Amino acid sequence: MRILKAPVLFLIFCACLWAPAPAGAHFQLNVNIRIMHVERLADGAYLYMRLPTPYVLAPLFGEQRAEDGRKAAPYTYNRMEDGQLMHYIDHAALQKASLGLGQLVATGHRFVADGAAVPAEVEKVRLHPADSQPPFATLAEVKAAFAAPPTLSREREIFVGDTVTDVMLRYRTDGALSSYALSSTLNPGLPGQGQTANLVLDHFPGGTKIFRATGLLQEPIRVSRSTLAAAWTFIVEGGVHILKGVDHVLFVICLIIGAATIGGLLWRVTGFTLGHSITLASGFFGLAPKAAWFVPAVEAGISLSIIYAAMAALARREGSSSFFVTTAIGLLHGLGFSFVLREILQINAPNLWQSLLAFNIGVELGQIAIVLLIWPLLHLIQKRRPNLSQPLRWLIAVPCIAFAGVWTGQRAVLFFNAV
Repeated sequence: MRILKAPVLFLIFCACLWAPAPAGAHFQLNVNIRIMHVERLADGAYLYMRLPTPYVLAPLFGEQRAEDGRKAAPYTYNRMEDGQLMHYIDHAALQKASLGLGQLVATGHRFVADGAAVPAEVEKVRLHPADSQPPFATLAEVKAAFAAPPTLSREREIFVGDTVTDVMLRYRTDGALSSYALSSTLNPGLPGQGQTANLVLDHFPGGTKIFRATGLLQEPIRVSRSTLAAAWTFIVEGGVHILKGVDHVLFVICLIIGAATIGGLLWRVTGFTLGHSITLASGFFGLAPKAAWFVPAVEAGISLSIIYAAMAALARREGSSSFFVTTAIGLLHGLGFSFVLREILQINAPNLWQSLLAFNIGVELGQIAIVLLIWPLLHLIQKRRPNLSQPLRWLIAVPCIAFAGVWTGQRAVLFFNAV
């Protein structure tokens, strides 16, 4: 996927751990980012949005009928290929009534100021191939993208899922905005929609604040000029990442069950924190190999670290998961965190260190949450039913080893394919 070269944040989630059944072939989220620039004015705001075209059209699949008798969405046509229904952009329909596509986007989003929904006026619409979309990272680039003609060629047949839609919306209010909220009612029913990266860049005289959220945006992003509110979105992202990262969670669990005392656990967690904090920052700034094999190698190493920690927990060897060992393993996990962070944050983005620190704090809070959830329970069991302590460790460690063994094999295949 093409990465926009510009000094701002942008989000992307590539891994889709769960998703509902697809609405139709090639109504796919090949691009899974929704970027919204809000330019505050004395009487409202402009909203410049780029989102995956399937977000708009997939919900309408079935409301029109194509010539082959199969249902088609507006601005698309269908064709059967090798027994599979394919969806393509209808250039003629788009050229004839492109503002109608923009109205579909406007209808599927809500802009609320001072507790009241503000109606949208559609001013411009552009459709671009995902592999040649113009830069959309700064306000200047956004305006240039709308000033230029669309990059979609009528001679090129293109899947709906391989395009993005840009829409310029005007919201008029009686005065300047102090705060507002953005949400969406679009629900395309597509794989990966729950991992959609939503980024709001709030432009006001004298600065820009950046807010983010994940998913369909059914819960609104509330935007203000608060630095803490903007940082909080990255804290949440860091916490969610470790809690949803099953491999990281299993490693922390193995550290917990392997600790004989709270002091030993604190040393392990401190070492792990120190290690991944170092490589999270260094990996983010590009101080790591960029070869294709490196990411699967790191991920394979992370799964091997789970096996190591689980076996050490079974042996209950205090020294085997010491501060220095967990620090070294933390260096490995930190690289994994940095891969995600580089997809969220650009090196030359505004408020870089604030966002970087906030993400790392979120990771730590997620880690602490795991410890607070599991350690007291294990300690209680060990105190009241000491005979269950060892069987319980086996009950937890063996599945961890099994899962990590499967992941190691899968990631090793990716590594060797990349070498």
